[in-house]
Amino acid sequence: MTTSPATPPESAPSEARGATIIPFPLLRPAAGAPAAPAPAAPAPAGASPAAEPKPADRLARALANLNAALEEQRVAVANWRSVMGALKTSTAGLSDSLNHYNASLGALADRVSGVHKKAEELGEWADSVLATHR
Repeated sequence: MTTSPATPPESAPSEARGATIIPFPLLRPAAGAPAAPAPAAPAPAGASPAAEPKPADRLARALANLNAALEEQRVAVANWRSVMGALKTSTAGLSDSLNHYNASLGALADRVSGVHKKAEELGEWADSVLATHR
């Protein structure tokens, strides 16, 4: 999913919408049509009749392979989306942790600043006590 820099992440859709892929229909002989045309000439000696597939068989096999590849791709995209969702969850958790850590450091900085101020005041007091007892 791609969003423009002008689109805030909160308004971006959480799940990309996809198209439904419809598998190609497999070719089947029409009713009443001969299953296979009769060969025009006898096959040469030693040649197998199955050596060269018919164009319809080649097309059917290609479509079946294409459907299988599309299904594999569909599964791969679904896995990728799942992993991207997990990554989004992890990064959101990391962001929350870093924000909490940043707030803790801010509070610690405030406390250190207060202790530093007290230390300077005690140092000035100690200097004034030493100066009066000399």
